[in-house]
Amino acid sequence: MISALFVGPVRGLLRRSVILAAACIAAAGVFCSQAEAQALTGAETVYASAPPRLLQIRTLLADAGRQTSTGSGFLVSADGLAITNYHVVSDAALEPKTYRLEYTGADGSQGAVSLLAVDLPNDLALVRVDKQNAPFFSFDKAALDGTLPKGERLYSLGNPLDLGFTIIEGTYNGLVEHSYNDHIHFTGALNPGMSGGPAVNSQGQVVGINVATRRGGQLISFLVPARFAAALLARGQDAKPAPADLRKDVIAQLASWRGALYKSLSEEGFRDRVLGSYQAPETRAAWFDCWASTNASASPKPRASINSTSCKADASVYVASDLNTGTVEVTHSYAKSIDLNSFQFATVLTSLAQPRLTLGGGFRKWYTPQHCHQDFVGVAPAAAHPPLRVLWCAQGYREFDGLYDVVLVAVTQDHADEALVSRLNLQAIAYDDALRLGKSFLDRLQVVR
Repeated sequence: MISALFVGPVRGLLRRSVILAAACIAAAGVFCSQAEAQALTGAETVYASAPPRLLQIRTLLADAGRQTSTGSGFLVSADGLAITNYHVVSDAALEPKTYRLEYTGADGSQGAVSLLAVDLPNDLALVRVDKQNAPFFSFDKAALDGTLPKGERLYSLGNPLDLGFTIIEGTYNGLVEHSYNDHIHFTGALNPGMSGGPAVNSQGQVVGINVATRRGGQLISFLVPARFAAALLARGQDAKPAPADLRKDVIAQLASWRGALYKSLSEEGFRDRVLGSYQAPETRAAWFDCWASTNASASPKPRASINSTSCKADASVYVASDLNTGTVEVTHSYAKSIDLNSFQFATVLTSLAQPRLTLGGGFRKWYTPQHCHQDFVGVAPAAAHPPLRVLWCAQGYREFDGLYDVVLVAVTQDHADEALVSRLNLQAIAYDDALRLGKSFLDRLQVVR
């Protein structure tokens, strides 16, 4: 599984050096003349009118007055409303007494930033800056309607690595497949610090918002669809700054989003897959990505063969710089002894069945201690279901009442030389939902011989 990396914000990377590379800017700093525009490339035309509408948004440590991170943003109204990513301003949203926000415009303007509203699941935030009668970006109607054709040329704008405002050409490739969260696949080189900047069409209308890039890929980046930004603007444009309420809003949004995800997962249900002598459940949900692996080519030659499948949902939500949550994963490992005795084979199974849930270090501020329970379980009818050794571990979230990370591991106990080790990982789930999904999962573990 190749994971996505949020584009920004930049955290103390480089000295700020603003680079304005527009080929022509009118006296008012907004639009080129028609003759000048015709002489420019698409990127030059878009960039020529962009600087007054682009922002660098900085998070500062309030007491020290020094930046801790930077990202990008863009104006969406004449009276100073702007869109950015939630993860660009998350420190100020969660710790308003510790952090504050400032902006620097590509046109040289500077000032304070007020946080108005957030959309946690879609990683967006609505802010207000002290600008009046300012030029601003509008949204592409085709992007809002979902009718933008694949292959359309887009231009991403932002401040990568705090080097200065930059334009990146790329291509619109539609929505990412096998993803619970809607993201646009953008073929373009996004970098840290560009988070929250706009990706626009050749008319300068917003199609998406820079959010992430793919680890291990070349020019594979992601945008938040413009429709989510337009909805946030409509919902929050009359809001007043209320930093004390935003933490509660973040908590409520996470609970609501995860509730919808697990309801969808439950409604999709499981389908059966045969692994060796067993039948195991896999989700029917289309937003899982599944892979297989084997130890057959390991060196030295393995003494037990292990063939595994893993299905993982791309459904994580950024909460804070040290907390990404929402992983859902189903894995099965069919193990068969080659030349191990029963005790040696049991040791292999014990290693495969480790819960791998405990998170230490800084994560302890988010989680309560892990609690586990292990027992032997029989599922009726016994003729169809092997006896199971089941391990159930859970840890709660200190900040998010009623949400837990849960892992369920089941090991078949019907043979001394072969077994199926099945695992269900559920992050940020209500406890009753975890019990219900766990029971359904165990019910579908069967023998096929």
